[in-house]
Amino acid sequence: MGSVWRAVGRVSGFTLIELLVVVSITALLMAILVPSLSRARHQAKGLVCQTHLRELSHGWHMYADENRDVSLPGRYAKEAGGLDNPQNWYDVGNGLKYRPRWVATMGRYVGVYAFDAPELMNDRQDYDSGVYACPAVPRWIDERNYAYGYNHQFLGNARKAGGRFRNFPVNRSQIRNFAATVLGADCLGTAAGFGKRERAPYENDGTGMNQSGNHGWTLDPPRLTATSDRGTGDAGSTRTGVDPRHLGRGNAAYCDGHTESAPVESFGYRVWPDGTYVDLEEVQDRPHNRRFSGTGRDDDPPGLPTA
Repeated sequence: MGSVWRAVGRVSGFTLIELLVVVSITALLMAILVPSLSRARHQAKGLVCQTHLRELSHGWHMYADENRDVSLPGRYAKEAGGLDNPQNWYDVGNGLKYRPRWVATMGRYVGVYAFDAPELMNDRQDYDSGVYACPAVPRWIDERNYAYGYNHQFLGNARKAGGRFRNFPVNRSQIRNFAATVLGADCLGTAAGFGKRERAPYENDGTGMNQSGNHGWTLDPPRLTATSDRGTGDAGSTRTGVDPRHLGRGNAAYCDGHTESAPVESFGYRVWPDGTYVDLEEVQDRPHNRRFSGTGRDDDPPGLPTA
């Protein structure tokens, strides 16, 4: 009888070695599967981001259709009187907003309103619609410190210097190749002018130049000049640039409505080993603006107006 029980025990139990083998195999499978699943999640976020950019970008043409072929400005010029001047108030589809940024204006035209309730006296309001958020950086929804930047230097820079627009109006018909001209893209903000170790985390209402996403609604072209605009537009501002937040690639929407995911170098940027984006420094393989200029050439960005 005892031998029968011993036989049953040998059949139904596991030895220590067997358990260790099972654990080892499980750990090996997890080591293989977890990175793959993580990569798949990141890729899915990148695809959702492209969908958001594509949906909003259709408003760019609609704006030009309604405004005599004028391309959308990155942000409307600031008139005297600031918040209290009705000349600074613009319709964003479901209400008035003080000098809305480009993306809220485009959203109006495609029926995807940026705010549930536009706050006229607030120019740092968070976007409410999920279409305005990049899934990779879902907290970057402040109007100013935003996830997506506009190619405003070439497509419509309504900032003023000496009472003159820096580059506005720009006619849509000036763009020779819509499919080769960046409209907007994932933007790192002015943190692009700092090395990776010098960058600070995103802050919703922050103003630090080295903070990720700071003033991200503006996207500087890869090659700047000593007389061109950059970053916040203020003296001493660092530059902005495309953010490779999707597995080392940045998403961009083009003027014809298609989207692309590519390394920042493919857009024309050059980056130093520490992560700082090349600005005015001389490098052998220099940055170029062929995907930003609208002409397909490496044109200089428009210089600041002179008196």
